[in-house]
Amino acid sequence: MTQAVSRRDFARLFAVGGSAALFADPAWTRLAAQTAPFTPGAGASSGESFWKSVREQFVVPPDLGVLNAANLCPSSRPALEALTRETRSVDEDPSPMNRARLYPEKEKTRRALAEFLRVTPAEIIITRNTSESNNLVSNGLDLKPGDEVIVHADNHPSNFVAWREKARRFGFTVVTIEQKNPHPGMEYYVDAFTRAITPRTKVLAFTHLTSTVGDLFPAKELCRIARERGVLTMIDGAQSFGLLDVNLADIQPDFYSGSAHKWPCGARECGVLFVNQRAQERLWPTIYSAYTGAVGFSQTFEGFGQRDEATMIALAEALAFQAKIGRAAIEKRSRELTQQFLTGLRKLPGMKVWTSPRPELNVAIVSFLPGTLDAEKVAAALYEKERIGITTRTGADRPGLRASPHIYNSPQEIDRLLAGLSKYVKSGV
Repeated sequence: MTQAVSRRDFARLFAVGGSAALFADPAWTRLAAQTAPFTPGAGASSGESFWKSVREQFVVPPDLGVLNAANLCPSSRPALEALTRETRSVDEDPSPMNRARLYPEKEKTRRALAEFLRVTPAEIIITRNTSESNNLVSNGLDLKPGDEVIVHADNHPSNFVAWREKARRFGFTVVTIEQKNPHPGMEYYVDAFTRAITPRTKVLAFTHLTSTVGDLFPAKELCRIARERGVLTMIDGAQSFGLLDVNLADIQPDFYSGSAHKWPCGARECGVLFVNQRAQERLWPTIYSAYTGAVGFSQTFEGFGQRDEATMIALAEALAFQAKIGRAAIEKRSRELTQQFLTGLRKLPGMKVWTSPRPELNVAIVSFLPGTLDAEKVAAALYEKERIGITTRTGADRPGLRASPHIYNSPQEIDRLLAGLSKYVKSGV
């Protein structure tokens, strides 16, 4: 077992200087030296010893189980090392001569993203996150009074509120497809979106996998229906990028967005926007500045000014790490942990599970109401007493708790979460 950095040391390292302090500290040096290099494996067929080696590629202390991938993942060791190395390099030598080598590295990341999503580098824009990517689309399309945009009610605000606010400014109409709970099945949404399309419809916008309860949407079918009717499609991929084996060449959306800090386990403030070549002439830049990309649409659309190339290089390393694990293995592992949790959760008295029990309709996000217990108190107790981190969901829309397991989690952590919930249901918090 790899020796852990203590919780006190871990907190102290980040308090005094973030990841740079972490890598410079002897505690990190000991941890890194004692961790065996990660080697590619069959993933799905390699058993728990393989997944233990995956877990060792994260600096999360072994006693802490964080099941919150739908919000923020820890950076994998290859990503964290690249981020630290390149950040330190620029801070030690910010001269144009040293920084010049970073521009080709950014283009390597663009090529890595294109390969990861099975598209061309000319269709990839490197952004800061999904929210920025989504807003670049809703800001950049030339919509006017009389036009319609169809959205699903269970979109992230960057792909829901953003459309409504821009409709107020530019006069187009937003048509909302209401969410159903539990997931009513793929056919329901195919039919609902199809019936909503009119000759005035210009855009169809939906989330690939919802962050609320983990509802999976029929992305390929919705894109086909829209394409046949001359309607643009915008997919918010924040919860599928790095979790599912997303093949955009097969799905064929016009726009797809994602963030590095979620399921890819990359650095924060780096994201991707895919703009299909057929839709590029429809999208206006909303930011004009220096330092554009080198190929395709990025040459005219990606002038975002000074960037942090270290985060982009870290993303390329994160994607390479995922490739070593195996894309299919990542999805399978997350699904298995999810089904383990759902099965155990349904056995606990008083639990209201918002997430569909059908595995084909959800992947790795489970939301539930813990009976009459105070969700915030339960989450705090789980973290403080069981060393399990999950998040709360407030408001009227399916409130309670949400757990989202990923490749650095284990069946034992799922068991600890279930045991903690069982204890609090019986004895209170």
